[in-house]
Amino acid sequence: MQKSLVMALIVLFCSLPAMAREVAGIHMEDEVTQEDGTVLLLNGVGVRSKFFFKIYAAGLYLESKSSTTEEILAQDEGKRVVMHFLYSEVGRDDLVEAWNAGFTANGTAEQLASLAGEIATFNQLFDTVKEGDRIILDYRPGTGTSVTIRDEVKGVVAGKPFNDLLLSIWLGKEPVAEDLRAGLLGS
Repeated sequence: MQKSLVMALIVLFCSLPAMAREVAGIHMEDEVTQEDGTVLLLNGVGVRSKFFFKIYAAGLYLESKSSTTEEILAQDEGKRVVMHFLYSEVGRDDLVEAWNAGFTANGTAEQLASLAGEIATFNQLFDTVKEGDRIILDYRPGTGTSVTIRDEVKGVVAGKPFNDLLLSIWLGKEPVAEDLRAGLLGS
């Protein structure tokens, strides 16, 4: 009798949805709501490390969960990347350099040329971030990608093609880190 009760409790607890996840001490909500009311689900989480330093914890939110880059980029639905900075300070120039390296590593020459204006606009939205700061990159179909730093909307970059290239920094053929990509894909 007691053994079957224990098994029933294990099955019950394993089947309950996770309410949130924690990564590197950062609490990631199981779902978030975009400004227009669209509910996004936490697809995966991970940590960006460099030279043994934890730079930021990231969460990827989607309307429809997916475990493949191709499916995620094919969806013209709401998407969000949340970056919680763990490192003491990342300067604006370092952020822009990292964005550009990610764009170059994952974009074709044609993409980079056609999105040069959007990339320049995006890079202008950033400033230095410090430990505890949060960057939210929120894509809404028909609107584009809004950039929010420390709860202040800095601007919007139009178009799905730009957001696809941006997401490729984490999910593309040359991600910023393989383990981060795996985490964001829910692996």
